[in-house]
Amino acid sequence: MQLNIPNTLTWARIVLIPLFVGVFYLPETWLSMPEKNIWACVMFVAAAVTDWFDGYLARKLGQTSAFGAFLDPVADKLMVGAALVMLVELGRVDALIAFVIIGREITISALREWMAQVGASRSVAVSFIGKLKTTAQMIAIPVLLFNGNLFGFSVNPVGMLLIWVAAVLTLWSMGYYLKRAAVALSEAGKG
Repeated sequence: MQLNIPNTLTWARIVLIPLFVGVFYLPETWLSMPEKNIWACVMFVAAAVTDWFDGYLARKLGQTSAFGAFLDPVADKLMVGAALVMLVELGRVDALIAFVIIGREITISALREWMAQVGASRSVAVSFIGKLKTTAQMIAIPVLLFNGNLFGFSVNPVGMLLIWVAAVLTLWSMGYYLKRAAVALSEAGKG
C-alpha cells in the first residue's frame, strides 16, 4: 500500500464514517438534534469534497495507484451506505430507496470485478447516467441530513425529490451497465 496525499484523503473519508454516524448517538445534552444534523451534513460534504479532491490530486501529482483505484470507490460506497442507513433510521428516507441505491452499488461493484476478470472492464466504465445519479445522490443526502430551513424555506422537499431522482437513475444506470456487460460477454463468447 502506497501512502500518498490522495490515498491519505481517501483514508480520511473512511475515518469520517464512524464519526459521522456517531454524531447521531451522542446524548442530547451534548448536541441537540439540529446541531447533530448540521455536524453530520458538514462531515458528509467534507467527505464528498475530499472524494473529488483526491482524484484530482492523484492525476495532477501523478500519484495514481492500483490501491487508490480500489480504495476510492470503496470509501464512497461506505459513506453513502452509512448515510442512507442513518437517514432510514431517522425516518427521512424510505428503506426501499436505501435498498435500491445500496443494492445497485453492490451489484455494479461485483459486475465490474467480474468484467475485469474476463477482460471486458471497459464495457462497464462510468457512464453519464451514473454521473447524474451520483450528482443527485450527493446533493440529496446532505440536504436530508441537514433537515431544516435555509433562508426560511424547508430544504426537505428538495432532498426528497432528489433522492427519488437518484433512485430512478440508480435503476436506469444499473440496467445500462447490465446490458453493456451482457453485450460484451456475448461478443466474447462468439470469439
